[in-house]
Order: sequence, then structure tokens, then C-alpha cells
Amino acid sequence: MTSDPLDIRNWQRRPDGITTSGKLEAGDPARLAAIGVRHVVNLALDSHPEALADEAGRLAAEGIAYTHIPVPFDAPTREHVAALEKALAVHTGPAHVHCIMNWRVTAFFYLIDRAAGLPEPEARARMAAVWNPLEDETAPAAWHRLLQS
Repeated sequence: MTSDPLDIRNWQRRPDGITTSGKLEAGDPARLAAIGVRHVVNLALDSHPEALADEAGRLAAEGIAYTHIPVPFDAPTREHVAALEKALAVHTGPAHVHCIMNWRVTAFFYLIDRAAGLPEPEARARMAAVWNPLEDETAPAAWHRLLQS
């Protein structure tokens, strides 16, 4: 089996096998297919200057299903988290979830992990390996509200 593409921005492999990262580059869909990814969920906005052009088409060419849940960085909601949970439940097989920096993703998984019963310190440590909006004074207030709700 091919090893994880650790050079993708803020690459992480969760204990449940789901992989996460920041932005994807043009060659990354093939690399994700090579490690067995069958579904990609993108939480970034298509309008972001670092967004991968025609991501859906590039993934489809590799046989990877695609779900886009555009999450404005300054306005994340519980509905966005629920949409991620639904997308992961609907598609079987190994999944990869990304945004631009892997910040939205790790924060959403903090909430998912907490709801699943993971102790708060462990869930926070997983999130903080990439970004901790609960302690980042520059994080938009919406992240504090979301994570503490």
C-alpha cells in the first residue's frame, strides 16, 4: 500500500482512519486514490484563491466521490457539522475531509468526537495538533461560540 502523502498541508490521519488536510493540489486526487480514498468532503469555499479548480472533476476522474459543504470561515454553524456527519454516513469506504488549512475540519471533528463521547482533553488535543480556536485569540468569535455551544 502507498504511504500517506504527508506533504499535503496539515495532513492528519485520525484513529478512525479518516484522513484530513488543508488544500489539495492538482496531483493530489491521484495520490488520495492511491491510498484508497473513496470519498472526499471539501469544507472550503470555491472562491478561495487557494481552492483547487474543478476539484469535483479531478476526483471523479480518479473514481472518488465528492461532497462540497462550503463553510464560510467567519460563520461556521452546527448545520455545517451535521452536513459533514451526514456526508460521512452516506458514503462508504475510506474518506478524506479537507478545507484550506485543515482548521474547519479539525474544529468540526472536535465537536463530532465530543458528541461520540471522547473526553474533552483528548478531543482538544486532536484539534490542537492543527489549530485550537479555543485558545487562538485571532480566531473569529464564531468559532468560540460554535465549539462552546
